[in-house]
Amino acid sequence: MKQKTIDDIIRFSDERNWKQFHNPKDLSISISLEAAELLEAFQWSGADTGTEGRIDRIREELADVMIYGVLMADACGLDLDEIIEEKMRRNGEKYPVKKAYGSSKKYTEL
Repeated sequence: MKQKTIDDIIRFSDERNWKQFHNPKDLSISISLEAAELLEAFQWSGADTGTEGRIDRIREELADVMIYGVLMADACGLDLDEIIEEKMRRNGEKYPVKKAYGSSKKYTEL
């Protein structure tokens, strides 16, 4: 995500004096609710796991999840690049290519 996008999200919130509502608990709840709305785009779709006919809804709900994620990082004083890079490094250790390639198994099963 571009720094400008992050700055725009925070500025949007600040212009409306919403930071007072953006504590980690409430932001966590909001992330979960928006993720559930994203999941709802696929509800009752059976074996149809594609995006056809759903992409507008997916875009909207995914944007909400990401916006709340940025606000959560801001509220907790976390650098998004730093925490994502660290998580990817740890995932690389748990899921080495030689063991995880083409497998959906959890790292404890590899």
